Amino acid sequence: MTGDAGESVSIEVRRGSPTEEELAALIAVVTDRYSGEAAEAVAEEDAARSAWSVSQRGLREPLRRELGWVRGA
Repeated sequence: MTGDAGESVSIEVRRGSPTEEELAALIAVVTDRYSGEAAEAVAEEDAARSAWSVSQRGLREPLRRELGWVRGA
């Protein structure tokens, strides 16, 4: 079974021995519920940005990860 992003999902049966039809039914139900959840979970189109985030965006610099925790270089 794969998700929308191409991720592989595995199902592990821990007890019992389900038939192929039971596994197919399980996969169908889970896929349907996942599709419904994914369709409803969307971000708003026009998410408002605060004045702070707009005005300070240009002042931020990316972290220099090669320095580690040292304050100077």
